[in-house]
Amino acid sequence: MKRLHAVVLFVLGFAAAGVFSGAVIADVTTTTSTATTVATTTDASTTTTTTTIASAVPKGVRIAGVRVGGLAVPDAVASVQAAFARELPVYVDGKQVLLDPTTVATAYAATAVARARISEPGTNVKLSVAVHGPSLRGWIAALAKRVATPAADATLTFKNAKPVIKPAVNGHVLDQKTVRTRLIAALRSNSRLAVHFKTRAVKPAVPTGTFSAVIVVNRELNRLYLFDETKLVRVFKVATGQAIYPTPTGTFHIVVKEMNPWWYPPTYDSWAKGLKPVPPGPDNPLGTRWMGLSVPGVGIHGTDEPTSIGYSESHGCIRMQVPDAEWLFTKVQVGTTVYIV
Repeated sequence: MKRLHAVVLFVLGFAAAGVFSGAVIADVTTTTSTATTVATTTDASTTTTTTTIASAVPKGVRIAGVRVGGLAVPDAVASVQAAFARELPVYVDGKQVLLDPTTVATAYAATAVARARISEPGTNVKLSVAVHGPSLRGWIAALAKRVATPAADATLTFKNAKPVIKPAVNGHVLDQKTVRTRLIAALRSNSRLAVHFKTRAVKPAVPTGTFSAVIVVNRELNRLYLFDETKLVRVFKVATGQAIYPTPTGTFHIVVKEMNPWWYPPTYDSWAKGLKPVPPGPDNPLGTRWMGLSVPGVGIHGTDEPTSIGYSESHGCIRMQVPDAEWLFTKVQVGTTVYIV
């Protein structure tokens, strides 16, 4: 009886051990790979399978400021490319122009994502950008042509024997070298903050103020008018040319100024035949001042014949009283415009 009881206990114990061992083995079975973790749980009535895909890029990682942490490789590459393709606002003198970065540069997004995958969380990975020099220079040249304005010289015309002056206007030009340097920096940093530029002023060849003194001579009235630009400063009685030796009409300029000049008889005029040069002094036909014009043999000067003033008595020049000529001499310069009507 005791022997039979022992056999029964042995059989029951073996069966219990087998059941317990099977439960442990069947309860949790885990398989792990580099990309996938699979957990399977089994009980007497149900079987549930859960699959989790590991992230390609560590959490908190950025590429040139673009958040790619937690994204799979294709999504990370697409995010970086989309961010790089955003237009860059460029302002010139306050006016906006948009630059499409993809037309002038290439961003190596896939290479940056590959580096991002092995970076520490929170890292900002650099994005390599290749700027295409010819394309960028072409875009900048077109922009420079678009914003450039030529300088306009001051001009002097006459209306009703009075000066009319149009002021000079500065031109504007874009410094293409500066623009190129700053745009390359913006593209390489993947920044889309607006970049501002100002054009450089270009001064005209004939600036405002060139015509500070203007002379108008009226042959019919035998008057000389001095203007400060368009403002009449003073009027003088003068002597102009005789009918046979008329003072030429038109627009001329003072080309030479001389104090106490010598007078030399013109070799091309018969009236001066046999006359000799006259040194400076009271008998000099030119007085004490000579302002020669841009027409041969004609000038504005003093005279040793003061009674001729107010009449057409000269051989083509404009005569003035000696004190008047000396005063005018100080107010004009080589280049002063003389308009004779």
